[in-house]
Amino acid sequence: MARLHRILLTASSVWLALAGVVSSLTVKGKTFPSMIDVTIDDLSAGLESGLFTSVDLVNTYVSRIMEVNDTLHAVIEINPDALAIAADLDAKRAMGKNLGPLHGIPILIKNNIATKDKMDNTAGSWSLLGARVPEDSGMAKKLRQAGAIILGKSNLSQWANYRSSNSSNGWSAHGGQVYGAYCPSMDPSGSSSGSGVSSALGLALAALGTETSGSIVSPSQKGNLVGIKPTVGLTSRHLVIPISEHQDTVGPMARTVKDAAYILQAIAGYDPKDNYTSAIPHCGKIPNYLAALDKDGLKGARIGVPYNILPTSNSTEMVAYYDAIEVMKAAGATIVAANFLNGSASTSSVVLEADFVSNLASYLAELTYNPNNIKSLADLREFTQSFALEEYPDRDTETWDEALALGYNNSDGRFWDGLQQNYYAGGEAGLLGAIERNKVDTIIMPTSLSAGRAAIVGAPIVTVPLGFYPNGTTVVTTSRGLVTTAPNVPFGLSFLGGKFTEATLIKLAYAFEQKTMVRNKVQPFLVPTTELGNIVGF
Repeated sequence: MARLHRILLTASSVWLALAGVVSSLTVKGKTFPSMIDVTIDDLSAGLESGLFTSVDLVNTYVSRIMEVNDTLHAVIEINPDALAIAADLDAKRAMGKNLGPLHGIPILIKNNIATKDKMDNTAGSWSLLGARVPEDSGMAKKLRQAGAIILGKSNLSQWANYRSSNSSNGWSAHGGQVYGAYCPSMDPSGSSSGSGVSSALGLALAALGTETSGSIVSPSQKGNLVGIKPTVGLTSRHLVIPISEHQDTVGPMARTVKDAAYILQAIAGYDPKDNYTSAIPHCGKIPNYLAALDKDGLKGARIGVPYNILPTSNSTEMVAYYDAIEVMKAAGATIVAANFLNGSASTSSVVLEADFVSNLASYLAELTYNPNNIKSLADLREFTQSFALEEYPDRDTETWDEALALGYNNSDGRFWDGLQQNYYAGGEAGLLGAIERNKVDTIIMPTSLSAGRAAIVGAPIVTVPLGFYPNGTTVVTTSRGLVTTAPNVPFGLSFLGGKFTEATLIKLAYAFEQKTMVRNKVQPFLVPTTELGNIVGF
């Protein structure tokens, strides 16, 4: 965190002087949305008209980060080149060159997505501080090609929640503990914790997260956000610190379905350095996700409800879930019972364990500078258990211990057995089988129950805001004091689909979002006050 503070103090003496200025929802006398509500369309229009510049946006977002980061620890590092990049993009725009909807828009990326610049890529570990990569990750390249400004790196659950059995969501040794935005000491969920909090509070327009099982959709629901967990292979994982090549994916976390669709449009596509992207249908042609946005998109849709795997309780989330079904019915959808053939089919932990052993070693071998000579999971465990700032054994390495105790990696024949077990549980017996047998466009589930059902077969999910826990809700905390349930804590609704059906899921999620507009009903407990109007003209 010291480096973040140093960069901010160096780059933002003007912004510090503005900390006491009353926030302005006007820019040069024109009414303009708050940065917690602003959309890509709003920013693009303002940039194109000359109302403000991308430099103004960077200054505004960095000031907002400074206001709350000492409390919430959502951002681990600011890109020291962000202002220079913004100025260059402003110059391109002035010369009539526009790279698209993301031109000059600041976006944060999770601190396991590598960039070949002055920023680190550590997965929250001191072991990789100072390590260098040979080139930008596939995701960073895509963002830059689209004209986005990579504003910085968001904090995360260390190693994407794949180290400890007794840690906490949002904690990393290098970045500290992320806290959620909707109540004090809130569990932000993980592992894309900082991405969720940053998007929720307008610390950037949006953020990228990664998911192996739940790491986009879960912190998105806790941030009252839209999160798109793409099909494995739709977005490149090249030079993203891995867990599992069979389950890892990268996707957007944004405040609206439309903004998430804009970003997915920019980052999806073939990458020769990730062979899973060769599975994209239609010779790699990406659908027009923006064209899928239809406020009447629920009309005529077949919505699957997997009754036999849902809780029978009348909990707050389940009541809201069944209310959502009524909304969809009223919008013209057909509700179909889409039960799983075997909702309790067993799955295998071998896939993640053996993949991690192999995939981590492959990532480490790509480094052009490896300051602690970490070349394997065994090396990483040794470093972590001996370096005091990693907080071992208070936060253990049990997940790694089990992976190493397995005694083999994903090239072993025994790995295949575990993979097929998962493919059956998520395929014929689970999600994909239910979709196919019942000819539904989607399966809907409470987001808190959805992740694993899609993860084991690499299927996509779009989560949207569904509701909030009401006043009077009993406060529930973890053993480390993080609040998991309390008044105003958000929860979400997930649209799950077959592989590469993101356009359909986006259509349905957008229609539901437009019918309900849940996001606007509760505000975070801590909101930055700096607005564009405080910055423009200084």
